[in-house]
Amino acid sequence: MKNQDLLTRFLIWRLKHLSNKNFILLLAGVIGIVSGLAAVLLKQTVHGIQHFLVEGFDIQYENYFYLAYPAIGIALTTVVAHYVLKTTIGHGIPDLLFTISKKSSIIPAKSTYSRIITSALTVGFGGSVGLEAPVVVTGSAIGSNVGQLTHLNYKKRTLLIGCGAAGAISAIFNAPIGAVIFAIEVLLAEVSLAAFIPLLISSVMGSLVSMVLLGEDALFQFNLSDDFEAKQVPYYVMLGVATGLIGVYFSRVVLSVEGILGKFKSKTKKIILGGLGLGLIIFVLPPMYGEGYGAINNLIENRPDLLFSNSLFFAELDNPYFIIVFLLFIIFFKPIAAALTIGSGGSGGVFAPSLFVGAFTGYWFAYTFNFLDFGIQLPLGHFTLVAMCGVMACTQHAPLSAIFLIAEVTGGYELFVPLMLVSAISFTSYSAFEKYSLYKRQLVEQGQQLPETKDQEVLGLIDICKITETDLLTIHPDAKLADLTQLVKVSKRNIFPVVDDEQRLLGIITLDDIREIMFDEVLREETAVKSLMHSPPAFVYTSESMEEVMTKFEQTGAWNLPVLENERYVGFISKSRIFNAYRKRLIRNNRD
Repeated sequence: MKNQDLLTRFLIWRLKHLSNKNFILLLAGVIGIVSGLAAVLLKQTVHGIQHFLVEGFDIQYENYFYLAYPAIGIALTTVVAHYVLKTTIGHGIPDLLFTISKKSSIIPAKSTYSRIITSALTVGFGGSVGLEAPVVVTGSAIGSNVGQLTHLNYKKRTLLIGCGAAGAISAIFNAPIGAVIFAIEVLLAEVSLAAFIPLLISSVMGSLVSMVLLGEDALFQFNLSDDFEAKQVPYYVMLGVATGLIGVYFSRVVLSVEGILGKFKSKTKKIILGGLGLGLIIFVLPPMYGEGYGAINNLIENRPDLLFSNSLFFAELDNPYFIIVFLLFIIFFKPIAAALTIGSGGSGGVFAPSLFVGAFTGYWFAYTFNFLDFGIQLPLGHFTLVAMCGVMACTQHAPLSAIFLIAEVTGGYELFVPLMLVSAISFTSYSAFEKYSLYKRQLVEQGQQLPETKDQEVLGLIDICKITETDLLTIHPDAKLADLTQLVKVSKRNIFPVVDDEQRLLGIITLDDIREIMFDEVLREETAVKSLMHSPPAFVYTSESMEEVMTKFEQTGAWNLPVLENERYVGFISKSRIFNAYRKRLIRNNRD
């Protein structure tokens, strides 16, 4: 109660002293700081767990703990989520997109900390997924709950969700521009200049928190010693096509493996199958352990030999043929490992796995071409980084985010031209086979369709039940025309639904149907209503989307259609009511 009083007093004070614009800017800064702290906490916790578990491993020998660690982590994650946190893990960013679109951007308060705990256990014990999605959900939940506490409307809550996501991504990658663009491209449907500024503030604050607490500890360590040369363009074009096709493979494999595991109802079976399968993959291919950013750095530094640490193949580290095959296996098994982690109950996202697959694709591409000696030496580090951009751009449908993220983490813009080229070609190649990003495809697989246009978004906000007209007078099919005539006298409508004793709609009668005979006294007494009724051009169900309703209006040319729920009559819906509701919703959104 005391906390509630303090909050009320603060809100009253802010109404008197702060404009809405300045208040949003203040909240954006706070959300950026808190999201940055959450990102640093998660990152350090995971690294601490991993260091504790793998400390003392002899790099020259395979380690059998890899067989058990992932299953233990997934089991702990499932137990903690189900019995302690009492929450479902689900997908990170897809669930977030659905919340923004269908749940008025209201995220439960529990999400501000639950993903930190569950993903720390999953990834710390070797789960082959990333921390970006969990920390984005955490930051977004912080933004949503701040918006709820301060009684902000849907549009401003959504903006604060974007601020939380930008702050979290900025803290992880120390890439404030890329983080802002990610929030806009992936989460927010539209951003005005006024909304862009809070995103910038939140992103900068998240990056500053990371810099203060972690120093200059960069995610990727490299030195761009080679220059981009125009003669490399044909190879970057081929790389763009390759990353697009790899992106298609990545998306389809993730969804397929998750779908297979989803058929098992028993959590125990999922943990056993997924955990042991993941453990076997990591035992054979140790770079799959955890996020995999260490392995990416090995590639950037051109140290593929380090990838064989703790593996069965340590003796083969000088064999280029084996390195080529080994890298190829990692590329094709990483999506499976990520899907096994998530599908068996682990917590994490596919953001880092997409970067991982991209890095290995780029390095494999350049390493293979250099080994085959086509008369040109391709810079391995450049192709590693640019391919990361390519796979991220296509799988997440975020080409701008990918370009600026990689450009920022490289500390310069030397690779800007190849980044743009590969991103565009990869996105185009992917789009030839896949309509949706991996995030939206996951929702489509679950039967949850997100709006693709502003028109669909506004229609999706209109509730059929709220605009259904229930003032039409009904009549029984066994009644006579005389009974109907009495209804005409008192009714303000010219449509009369014919319903039976169980409220099932049998047909309709309009005033035009009886106009010529309603004054004939003989016919009024002899004519039954059921002989006059006819079927409506279409039926509308309360479970349908407003877009489906509008399609029925367009196909039939009708102005009014009956609404049914469980095959029982509810009322009528009219075009005029829909247009009026649409206009009000559009005005409200623009005003907000």
